[in-house]
Amino acid sequence: MASMSTTTPGIDRFFRISERGSTIGREIRGGVVTFFTMAYIIVLNPLIIGTVPDVDGAFLGGGAEPDLAQVAAVTALVAGVLTIAMGLVANYPLALAAGLGLNAFVAFGLASQMSWADAMGLVVLEGLVILVLVLTGFRQAVFAAVPRQLKTAISVGIGLFIALVGFVNAGFVRSTGNPSPPIGLGIGDRLQTWPVAVFAVGLIAVIVLYSMKVRGAILWTIVGTAVLAVVVETVADLGTTPDNPHGWNLNAPDIPDRVVDVPDFSLIGEFSLLGSWESVGVVAVLLFVFTLMLADFFDTMGTMVAVGAEGNLLDEQGNPPRTAQILVVDSLAATAGGAASVSSNTSYIESASGVGEGARTGLASVVTGACFLLSTLFAPLVGMVPNEAAAPALVLVGFLMMSQVKEIPWDDVEFALPAFLTMVLMPYTYSISTGIGAGFLAYVIIKIARGKAKQVHPLLWLVGALFIIYFAIAPIEDLLGVS
Repeated sequence: MASMSTTTPGIDRFFRISERGSTIGREIRGGVVTFFTMAYIIVLNPLIIGTVPDVDGAFLGGGAEPDLAQVAAVTALVAGVLTIAMGLVANYPLALAAGLGLNAFVAFGLASQMSWADAMGLVVLEGLVILVLVLTGFRQAVFAAVPRQLKTAISVGIGLFIALVGFVNAGFVRSTGNPSPPIGLGIGDRLQTWPVAVFAVGLIAVIVLYSMKVRGAILWTIVGTAVLAVVVETVADLGTTPDNPHGWNLNAPDIPDRVVDVPDFSLIGEFSLLGSWESVGVVAVLLFVFTLMLADFFDTMGTMVAVGAEGNLLDEQGNPPRTAQILVVDSLAATAGGAASVSSNTSYIESASGVGEGARTGLASVVTGACFLLSTLFAPLVGMVPNEAAAPALVLVGFLMMSQVKEIPWDDVEFALPAFLTMVLMPYTYSISTGIGAGFLAYVIIKIARGKAKQVHPLLWLVGALFIIYFAIAPIEDLLGVS
């Protein structure tokens, strides 16, 4: 491998490969491993944002039916371009793609109240706000505004929410149609359908593979479960739930006519930067942008430090090299994800798997990005993956995010109670912003009750006031006579 570096001195010097104790071979291998451990997003992102109609009943792209292949192609394209940019600009082994949790918020929190174009415009605004914060040095001020314990609770709550979405999408958890209990296990508290059985097999598989530390456990589970779903559909001919209550939740796993096709990138540019202001009002827009920014910005900081620690790349203060460049690329990724209508793109902790294979430089990111670009040609395969095959991955990702709960000081009510409300209200209300608002308000109220109001950051006072207005917007409008 050493000879590879000496025969390509330009690449070695540009990426500082030898300086960081790596080789071109290790970088290539690490980049490929990172791709395979996070390629599941090409399948999951379309199933999350491509299957939810907006307030007008239209799916992403404006159609009356989901176009999962189109969403998959653009998801892979944006991930590829931005990951390559991370490698070239920041020289850091960090890959980016549509963020899980963020895309759920866009789908269930934004699109339900506005058009998809308006929702993606909010994502663009969020990315621009983060970019301004990075360039002006306000990053530390934002960090100081929200206690670390509440940041952790937000991640945990989003994890619980994602897990619930997975169980519901698979039909494992269903509405009972009764006031109490509103949801239950399967149909009549029984798991009696073939699609749910496919999900159960996938869930067992991902648990086994992950516990055995198999790289790419999520991807291999999705692929294997999708193949099983195709076999089941071929034999049983179940169809989808509108035609058969025991059928597949959304799309029947039929083999596509073509495996390789020219990708459709027409989603790019389908956003309205300021349309949301008219749709939901200024207060709601500010809260939505803040919610997106909070989840995106803090996740990025934690991810880049974790990846750097894995590769021994941090300095004495625990900061990665070229921190400013990393944050600039990541903030541009949020904007680009919205502009391309595939939700905010962010850094992936799965990048640590490539670092574990030896990656230490941005060359690994370039390799990962190239793999994403190549995958745009195989977007038609996404249409054959039913929700039941991808749902096990959502449950596992929920578990991974839930694991942070141990960092919350449960013996300190000032943090524990707001954290609890944040975590449980996200899945209970099917609303991420509701959980965040309840947590922030509880934190401020408890501080006031204990005579510690001066400890509340001024930004949290502002956010708390905005959430009060947001929760009470309907009676306020009635009082003011606003239609």
